[in-house]
Amino acid sequence: MDLVIRNATLPDGTQHIDIAVQHGRIAAVGVRLAVTGAREIDAAGDLVTPPFVDAHFHMDATLSYGLPRVNASGTLLEGIALWGELKPDLTQQALVERALQYCDWAAARGLLAIRTHVDICDDRLLAVEALLDVKRQVAPYIDLQLVAFPQDGILRSRNAFANLKRAIAMGVDVVGGIPHFERTMAQGAESVRLLCEFAAERGLMVDMHCDESDDPMSRHIETLAYETQRLGLHGRVTGSHLTSMHSMDNYYVSKLLPLIAEAGVAAIANPLINITLQGRHDTYPKRRGMTRVPELMAAGVDVAFGHDCVMDPWYGLGSGDMLEVAHMGLHVAQMTGQAAMHACFLAVTETPARILGLQGYGLSVGCHADFVLLDAGSTVEAIRLRAARRAVVRRGVVISEAPRAAATLNLPGRPGSVDFRLGRRVPEARQ
Repeated sequence: MDLVIRNATLPDGTQHIDIAVQHGRIAAVGVRLAVTGAREIDAAGDLVTPPFVDAHFHMDATLSYGLPRVNASGTLLEGIALWGELKPDLTQQALVERALQYCDWAAARGLLAIRTHVDICDDRLLAVEALLDVKRQVAPYIDLQLVAFPQDGILRSRNAFANLKRAIAMGVDVVGGIPHFERTMAQGAESVRLLCEFAAERGLMVDMHCDESDDPMSRHIETLAYETQRLGLHGRVTGSHLTSMHSMDNYYVSKLLPLIAEAGVAAIANPLINITLQGRHDTYPKRRGMTRVPELMAAGVDVAFGHDCVMDPWYGLGSGDMLEVAHMGLHVAQMTGQAAMHACFLAVTETPARILGLQGYGLSVGCHADFVLLDAGSTVEAIRLRAARRAVVRRGVVISEAPRAAATLNLPGRPGSVDFRLGRRVPEARQ
């Protein structure tokens, strides 16, 4: 075998598992496999998981924080205005360089699949060209899926629909939209219809920024579910953000959730960003502003978490760590039971992989040999510690390695080291 991982724990809690890899795929999975590998790694009981997947990101804007100025208010609308100021000065080279730097961060974090929205309202389509170039460059180690995103509104922005069609023809994968940013509620609903019909004609997936608002009357997700049902797009449509659902009354939501589930529409929450951008007009009580994650999950809707932004006009923090996203998500959604925390781990791994339609994803025989060895004994512990990535494997090749997280202490009368995973001290050996 090319590679064998020994004594691993799987996300479902199964222990003492060996994983054998040959020719870039998983060849065998079992307890104490009778095989040898050109390289063997002792997991020592640590967690091996399929790669992290970010179902919602903006790579064309990433690492542009402070350009042309800092978002002084930290609000969504100032971020959109800032992006509008920056667009005329964008260059393809700068876009590519920033995106590649972020992809380096992602690979080191075990984030090996990203769905990124790319703004198509600039008639030059510089960002589209740049990210198509990045997609080709990073293909050996990251699956990059592009969404044609009309940041300024498909109807509100002149040439946006024509630009979206051009972007799809150039190789962009998914149809995007932003109905709540159109001039009226009616135009928002019309934009959903037009974009879903276009996607149905072309056999494409849809992922719309939908109802990213504190307005409980922003109900475009209802229209999105209806158009999905009408056009037979089940399983190909995603509503991202859906933050207005946090402000809707329970009676309406009791009607809405079954409609979303029946249509097979997936949902993507972005906890780091929506906890900071929403509720800005509130005094107290102040709304969290994230969509109803546990309720959507209970209704049978696929729910993933996205990073959304890293160091851009909307958010000055972030590092490409999907465990940080899951950590924030479980706190904001109050999902602190054991099963609920595990579901939050799945929201940055298996669930977004399903939403993106990734082929060969997983830890079963025949899957791509893509996985991450974490310095943690379980999915919950991985979130708690934002665990170090001991090894990141892509197609059977170790592309990143890091040591376990620990600290050496020199305390009076208490020499030794701290093992953060176990939550206890390891005494210094006595001579």
